[in-house]
Amino acid sequence: MKRPLTCVEICAGAGGQALGLAMAGFVHTALVEYESDYCNVLKLNRPEWNVVCADVRDFDGRPYHGVDLLAGGVPCPPFSVAGKQLGKDDERDLFPEAIRLIKEIGPRAVMLENVRGFLGPGFDEYRKYILRSIDKLGYRMHIDLLNASDFGVPQLRPRVVIVGIKQGEAGCFSYPQANPQDAPSVGKTLYDLMAENKWKGAKSWAKHADKIAPTLVGGSKKHGGPDLGPVRARNAWAELGVDGRSVADSAPGPDFEGIPRLTSRMMARIQGFPDTWTFGKKKTAACRMIGNAFPPPVARAVGIKIKECLEYGCTDSKREVPLSRAVV
Repeated sequence: MKRPLTCVEICAGAGGQALGLAMAGFVHTALVEYESDYCNVLKLNRPEWNVVCADVRDFDGRPYHGVDLLAGGVPCPPFSVAGKQLGKDDERDLFPEAIRLIKEIGPRAVMLENVRGFLGPGFDEYRKYILRSIDKLGYRMHIDLLNASDFGVPQLRPRVVIVGIKQGEAGCFSYPQANPQDAPSVGKTLYDLMAENKWKGAKSWAKHADKIAPTLVGGSKKHGGPDLGPVRARNAWAELGVDGRSVADSAPGPDFEGIPRLTSRMMARIQGFPDTWTFGKKKTAACRMIGNAFPPPVARAVGIKIKECLEYGCTDSKREVPLSRAVV
C-alpha cells in the first residue's frame, strides 16, 4: 500500500486549492494563512488540518523538508488588471517567499496559481526570473492558463497554474484535459437554491440563465463588499437575470418579483465549493473569501495529474511538454 502524498500549502485562503488537492489524494501537513477569518474557516471545515495562522514571511519551511508538494495561491493584486499591476514592486508579492520555501522544503513538486494578468507583457522579465529561479533549484517547469469552465465549474475564471517537477522524478507531467462541455449553466447550477423558498419564478429564471457565469470578484480587505464586482461584471450578471449590486441573505420568497440576488451559498457553488463548506457568519468576509478562492475542481484536476506524475513512470502516451502555451 502506497503512503499518501503530503503537501504544504501557503496563502491557503478559504481552502479552495487545499480542498481540491485533498480530493486528489494529498494530505496536508501544514496550511499557512495570514488572515484570522480565513484561518477560522479552514479550522472549522477541516479540524484535522494543521493551520498555521501566520505571515508566510515568518514561516520556516525547514521542519517540512521532503514533503511531496508545495502549493499556494500567492496574492494576485500585484498582477491583476483590476489593480495597479506593480508586480515585484508590490509589497504583497510573495513569489520570493515561495522560492525561499522551495529551497527550504525541497518538495518533489510545486504548484502555484495566479491571475491571468501574470502573463501580461509587462511582467515578461519578472515571470522569466521566477521560472528560472525555480528551475535553478532543480525543477522542470510548466506554465499554462486554465479556465475553470473547462473543469465543470460554471464560470470562466481563467487562472495561471505553474507546476514544477523535481529533476530525478520518473513521472511525466501534463496538464489535465479541458472539457468545456462539462460546465453547467448558472440556471442549472443554482435552480434548487433559488427555489428553496418556493419562489414561483425560479423555473423561468433558471431557463433564462442558460450560460456560465462571469468571473466572481472577491475584492481586497480594504476594497470590495458583498456584491458581484464592478460595473462590467454586474452588467454580465444582469444578462443572466441576477442583480449584482449586492448579495442576499436568503433566496427569493414565493411571490418575489424582480431580479434576484445571489446568496453567499450560491456564490460558493458557482466557485465549485460543496454545499457543506462554510464561510462563517460575516457576509462581507464570506463573499470576499469565496470570490478570491481557487475553484476546488480545478485544483483537484491539476492535483491528480501531479499525483500521477509522482507515482508512475513515463509511458509513450504521456509526453512531457515543459513551459506549455504561455510565453516565458
